[in-house]
Amino acid sequence: MQRKKFIQTLALTGMAGAAMKLHELGKFTSQLDNTETMPVLFLGHGSPMNAIEENEFVKGFREAGKSIPKPRAVICVSAHWETRGTFITAMEKPPTIHDFGGFPRELFEVQYPAPGSPAIANETKELIKKTTVGLDQKWGLDHGCWSVVKHLYPAADVPVLQLSLDYTQPASYHYELAKELAALRRKGVLITGSGNLVHNLGMAAWDKMKADNYGYDWAIEASTKMKKFIEDGDHQSLINYRSQGRAFDLSIPSPEHFLPLLYILALKEKNEKISFFNDKAVAGSLTMTSVLVNS
Repeated sequence: MQRKKFIQTLALTGMAGAAMKLHELGKFTSQLDNTETMPVLFLGHGSPMNAIEENEFVKGFREAGKSIPKPRAVICVSAHWETRGTFITAMEKPPTIHDFGGFPRELFEVQYPAPGSPAIANETKELIKKTTVGLDQKWGLDHGCWSVVKHLYPAADVPVLQLSLDYTQPASYHYELAKELAALRRKGVLITGSGNLVHNLGMAAWDKMKADNYGYDWAIEASTKMKKFIEDGDHQSLINYRSQGRAFDLSIPSPEHFLPLLYILALKEKNEKISFFNDKAVAGSLTMTSVLVNS
């Protein structure tokens, strides 16, 4: 059947729209083949105020952005989007979400108008076989994402998508799911995790926020062990973080800020290097440690 007649037939059966979407997805796949392998990043995002302040951590994010190839898109796994099931944002123009309270008006006025990419969302959905990925049209970019990505790409000229954390699943599930994203690295997609290795807001010493590298003993102990596991490639010990003792229990009272790290480690290839930046403690019970994986 000739192509024109085929499309006409699809239209009569209500399938033309679906066919055109598949055509666009095919164009996306061919355009992004055979690129150099993109790095992966874990970003310790800390306070939302990092979005508008100028400090050493912001400088670290900025330098990280400059040190790696500019991606065709960013997929961010943020601590602040937990869902039952796995979803990826799939809208053309994701809204900037101000999912916090008690901060200055200036912070609520920040907009990060990066485009989305329905094509990349569909590609990601097709890659993941471990579960059915939902295409989300409501969420957008939360502060775990935009407050740091805006320093990597301040012009907001790189499409940004978010992949949610299924809060019903164990750490091993997230690690294995992340492995299915590996092909995107060779299509110019920068995969980032955004959280904090040590994150216990309930025990934070807010009066020590300005103190340089101030961490409780247990926070420093856990941070040191985490970095050693990362450097040694001992991912299993990090997946089994609940078996690592009191320092880990205090540092990870809930898993959402820790799990994005596992997505990044799962994507590390055999001969790639690990480097740390922004490696400091804040307010006793938080660390800003960020991780870059590249060749």
